[in-house]
Amino acid sequence: MITVLLVDDHPVVRSGLHGMLTGEPDITVVGEAASADEAVSAARALTPTVVLMDLRMPGGDGVTATAGVLAAVPAARVVVLTTYESDADILRAVEAGAAGYLLKDASRTDLVAAIRAAARGETVLAPSVATRLVDRMRHPRPADSLTPRELEVLSLVAAGRSNAEIGQALYISEATVKTHLLRSFAKLGVSDRTAAVTTAIAAGLLDPS
Repeated sequence: MITVLLVDDHPVVRSGLHGMLTGEPDITVVGEAASADEAVSAARALTPTVVLMDLRMPGGDGVTATAGVLAAVPAARVVVLTTYESDADILRAVEAGAAGYLLKDASRTDLVAAIRAAARGETVLAPSVATRLVDRMRHPRPADSLTPRELEVLSLVAAGRSNAEIGQALYISEATVKTHLLRSFAKLGVSDRTAAVTTAIAAGLLDPS
């Protein structure tokens, strides 16, 4: 029997997923969680075969929760189920150990098939996600072309500084800070500050400390 833990901060989504899986002879939903912390605790208590993981939740995102779940239950298979499919989101999830990445517009048939495939130890990717990963491998982002100033700005973002504080520290205008950030986002293939810092650290461009 494949046991499943549903992790999503929206009760309606969890209810819908539960309903989609009800009636499958080899799949049983054993628990639900609404946050990253709840996901880790529930996984530790229930040791599910597969965890369906939302990406954006309060109290820590799905990537953090994925790492925590796998630390607590190494045999679990985490399948991210989200509406987001940016390169940074996909890479962060895969790097955290996710066995799959599906979008919430997946059909019931595809979802059930993905759960069974993940339980067998296979990697499950939505077609559009698989295409993006292959493209990313064939055409690496020019992350190493970040300028020294762009790296300075990102390091201060990583330290929790606001754009205004960064401008003051580097003696540049806030508009110039924004320009440096936008250029960094384009080079790293991301769309926000957090993803930029995470991606830069993963690429070895910033010190994790």
